[in-house]
Amino acid sequence: MPPEPMLTEDQLHQRRDVAESFGTDAARYDRSRPSYPQALVDRILAGSPGRDVLDVGVGTGIVARLFRNAGCRVVGIDADPRMAEFARRSGLDVAVSKFEDWDAGGRLFDAVVAGQTWHWIEPVAGAARAATLLRPAGRLALFWNADLPPAGLAAAFGEVYRRVAPDSLVARRWVSGRSTTALDGISGLARGPAEAVRESGAFAAPEEWRFDWERDYTRDEWLDQVPSTGDHSKLPRSQLDELLAGIGAAIDAVGGHFLMPYTTVAVSAVRR
Repeated sequence: MPPEPMLTEDQLHQRRDVAESFGTDAARYDRSRPSYPQALVDRILAGSPGRDVLDVGVGTGIVARLFRNAGCRVVGIDADPRMAEFARRSGLDVAVSKFEDWDAGGRLFDAVVAGQTWHWIEPVAGAARAATLLRPAGRLALFWNADLPPAGLAAAFGEVYRRVAPDSLVARRWVSGRSTTALDGISGLARGPAEAVRESGAFAAPEEWRFDWERDYTRDEWLDQVPSTGDHSKLPRSQLDELLAGIGAAIDAVGGHFLMPYTTVAVSAVRR
């Protein structure tokens, strides 16, 4: 069977099967996925009329807990009941629903946020829906983390993906001929939503924010998060094991750990 055609960044919302697969190991997702800089949270709240926040694609609550810790009243939505249940264990208010179908019961919010999730939502419908849930002058903030290992390690990862999983959604940024820098890829993800926000007519001109930070990963820490990204959870176990072994060997070759630079890219706009 030929592989599925490679989707562009603004077509990822068509892969709801992938979007709803992360709950197969919610605990791994929660402990291994990177968080977001406090400066992002502060800037969103500084430009919002209040502290009522809706987290779209709340997952295990990584974003929601940041806003709760900042004194916000947070409601989360997630289509995956397994992820929603994990988030509820930390005391979060979470509804199980697709964002487009969720009944808010007349509630309005000061900010609608989405961390690493908005690419699973059709951009135009998502922007229009967000506008109906925001108070006047409420803020929509959509953000993603971009990572890029040192050049030699990135090339080594590319060799592993080319050999083991060249058709995975993640491989596009590693394999020769499809790879881009992480920041280019995230900018692609953000481009469609930004245009949809403009087209909706419900928001002021969207802004793009960037926050640079870094994290040191050991071999085991990086391998722990690999299965939680893209469509890795849908790979056959033997293929995933081979992929992890190859990536682990590449990290061993550079000393068993590496410093990962991150850039958090946010698209934000205020409801008119």
